[in-house]
Amino acid sequence: MLREFRCDLHIHTCLSPCADLEMSPKAIVEKSLKEKLDIIAICDHNSSENVVYAMKAAAGKPLVVLPGMEVTTREEVHLIALFDRLEYVKKLQAKVYNRLPGVNDERIFGCQAVVNELDEVEGFNDHLLIGATIFSIEEAVAVIHELGGLAVASHIDREGFGIISHLGFIPPDLKLDALEVSAAMGITEARREFAELYRMPFIESSDAHFIRDVGKGVTRMCLGEGSVKELKMAFRKEQGRCIVEGSHA
Repeated sequence: MLREFRCDLHIHTCLSPCADLEMSPKAIVEKSLKEKLDIIAICDHNSSENVVYAMKAAAGKPLVVLPGMEVTTREEVHLIALFDRLEYVKKLQAKVYNRLPGVNDERIFGCQAVVNELDEVEGFNDHLLIGATIFSIEEAVAVIHELGGLAVASHIDREGFGIISHLGFIPPDLKLDALEVSAAMGITEARREFAELYRMPFIESSDAHFIRDVGKGVTRMCLGEGSVKELKMAFRKEQGRCIVEGSHA
């Protein structure tokens, strides 16, 4: 049976060096439940090491945590990768780590903490997660799709790391599954601002780096369950699945 799901598909944990250290998996799950979210995706920069702990923190609770990652391409464009299964985001992580030069300097870029579902620190990531991989945009999208994931262009309405601000356009042959806009714009305004992209599905997410922002950007979707398979159907408007547009989330 189809029902409406409230989704925030772009949330960072304290593993991302630009995120607040209070963004632990446990705290994110608690805030998501408070905001009455049904589906969230953990999308740290170029890593997925805190995803498993967010999933554990949500176990037995009315919240689906999708494994995700925000990949930075060599053009310094951000892409969200969304998966149904943890093993696939781990495979993406291995590929990203092999193509991510540099070592993190916590004094300059910030702490990259791996924190479990009990708020215990498991360790610290040494990769330069704030940096760019050597994947081109096309290569990154292809790898995400090869692993069965969805590829979404992050915050296309922003200058920082947005595909339109960096390239000036979205390549017509780039096989993106959807486009994300920030809560500052929202889907309704995005439809007016980017009228030429009318064929593409839009989602709105929080891109939360602070606990207060979790759930600030929400996409309402009509789905059968909380899964990437269902999201893909909603993006394509298949079998009654859809993104609910035109009203407040």
